[in-house]
Amino acid sequence: MKISKSSFCLINRRPYSVSVVNPNLTTWFSKYVDKNDVSSWNSVIADLARSGDSVEALRAFSSMRKLSLRPTRSSFPCAIKSCSALLDLHSGKQAHQQALVFGFESDLFVSSALIDMYSRCGLLSDAWTLFDLIPHRNVVSWTSMITGCVQNDHPHQALSLFKDLLIEEIDNEDVSLDPVVVVSVLSACSRVSKKGLTQCVHGLVVKKGFDEDLCVGNTLMDAYAKCGDPSLSRKVFDGMSQKDLVSWNSMIATYAQSGLSSEALQVFNGMVEDGDFHYNAVTLSALLIACAHSGPLLVGKSIHDQVLKMGLEENVIVSTSIIDMYCKCGKVDMARKAFEFIKEKNVKTWTAMVAGYGMHGRAKEALELFYNMIRDGIKPNYITFVSLLNACSHAGLLKEGWYWFNTMNHKFGVEPGIEHYGCMVDLLGRSGDLNKAYDLIKGMRVRPDCVVWGSFLGACRIHKNVMFAEISARKLFKLDPNNCGYYILLSNIYADAGRWEDVERMRVLMKNRGLVKPPGFSLVELKGKVHLFLVGDREHPQHERIYEYLEKLTIKLLEVGYAPNVTSVLHDVDEEEKEMVLRVHSEKLAVAFGIMNSVPGTTIQIIKNLRVCADCHTVIKLLSKVVNREIVVRDSKRFHHFRDGLCSCGDYW
Repeated sequence: MKISKSSFCLINRRPYSVSVVNPNLTTWFSKYVDKNDVSSWNSVIADLARSGDSVEALRAFSSMRKLSLRPTRSSFPCAIKSCSALLDLHSGKQAHQQALVFGFESDLFVSSALIDMYSRCGLLSDAWTLFDLIPHRNVVSWTSMITGCVQNDHPHQALSLFKDLLIEEIDNEDVSLDPVVVVSVLSACSRVSKKGLTQCVHGLVVKKGFDEDLCVGNTLMDAYAKCGDPSLSRKVFDGMSQKDLVSWNSMIATYAQSGLSSEALQVFNGMVEDGDFHYNAVTLSALLIACAHSGPLLVGKSIHDQVLKMGLEENVIVSTSIIDMYCKCGKVDMARKAFEFIKEKNVKTWTAMVAGYGMHGRAKEALELFYNMIRDGIKPNYITFVSLLNACSHAGLLKEGWYWFNTMNHKFGVEPGIEHYGCMVDLLGRSGDLNKAYDLIKGMRVRPDCVVWGSFLGACRIHKNVMFAEISARKLFKLDPNNCGYYILLSNIYADAGRWEDVERMRVLMKNRGLVKPPGFSLVELKGKVHLFLVGDREHPQHERIYEYLEKLTIKLLEVGYAPNVTSVLHDVDEEEKEMVLRVHSEKLAVAFGIMNSVPGTTIQIIKNLRVCADCHTVIKLLSKVVNREIVVRDSKRFHHFRDGLCSCGDYW
């Protein structure tokens, strides 16, 4: 809420009665305190500010000034903090002027409050000016400035300040670290996302004995999570002597966002068993993210039921997570039902549904929904256009993709970014216009990154263009030399061209750099339990039956014209050996297991961590007709809905 000039004027000191300014304060003072006593006013201002009633705190300060009472050093900090809470820069500047008039600007607590106020209002340079003018700083001053840097997205400056504070602590016995400043520093670490740096601060936390502080523990968990190491977050979590709801939610969210769905669900079960905390909207949203990653639909449905029981279906974050969960579990129609159920939709809700249609290859529905969104007066944002262009890319809608790529800026004020260029390069590349895609990359306003060059390299694989593939691969090897996927993709392109010496060169290069290809695996959910299969898997309890059944299915496929696509096995070996390798791909094992163990006519849901290969795509298409089943495969790029010998992608993936 913004305080208007008419309701709050600190400069005006005419002796109006309290009742004219704020009738509620008249009653309060008549019962409890002397309205002509500055200390009483200070207590009122402080109590109102601490209770979160910033508007009333400022009105109380205004009322005191209009009685011509002279404020003391205790009058300003809480009034200024109220300006901070309301982001009311106008009132904050007036408070600053009053502090100057009465000679309190150099007071440490007043100056610290002013630093905080200017930082929160986005004027970090003004905060720096005040900080530099303080001759003898205390930990509150340092904390205010460090926090201000973090709030204004200058984490490196915050960490540099912290180094200066550590030196100051050695030289000045009046300056001593406390948990509050450590929380701010750890927040800076989470934005920098460097594990070594976070570990250094963690060591200091333990040395100072702050590891028992709840806020420090929660922030440290988040810092490790942002560094991409959930195992270290878990160590902090397990070592915390006391936990609150934030602790549990943070750990669940860390696992969920890292794709460790089973671990997220285990932590949730531990939270329920603990019994001290009742889960809330944040908990359920994180669990829905976990389900979206691993695809256990039954668990996702049960969480959706809990959302309905708790009346949280109108919560934007939760409802958006529900849509995302159903889409990523292969149930885009159920996502649409959940979408329609939401009364007040915002841009995130609409975008989630557009993205869902896009990943399922239903670009026409994505475009129709996008047009409905505009008609409803919702302005699309950066992510909305990424989702829309991605939908066009998956369906090969070149004309529509170009139109919105060229329109998004001047019509909606969204400047094309890396992700938008990546979608357009992918769209042009898949359509076969590699020259135009390359020209688009060269003409980009921003420097092309791994997403853009990776999309181009993928298009080169589809169209077997070795020249452009080598150009994009060289760029990728410089941008991200430790990503083995690019080496493998170039190796595959060489294999398609029969250039086996270059394939071997890629393998040697990967070996010398210590890069290992991630193992391909497929997941299938059956009766609420997720089963995992690796290529050539012999660990599953039913593996003998699966291979026998797969042999029978292969015979039926051969009868309807199946011919193994041996180019999907990129090794310089004989054709018979290639065919044997093809038969044990993880998605084939998962599909066979799913058909064997489910009721005829039911849909088989598969999740593949890598892109589905061409031969598996052909096999599953034919199987959908041979066994009369719908088979849904979610690979690393998109969803494939196989039905009656056809795929929703139209063989365009």
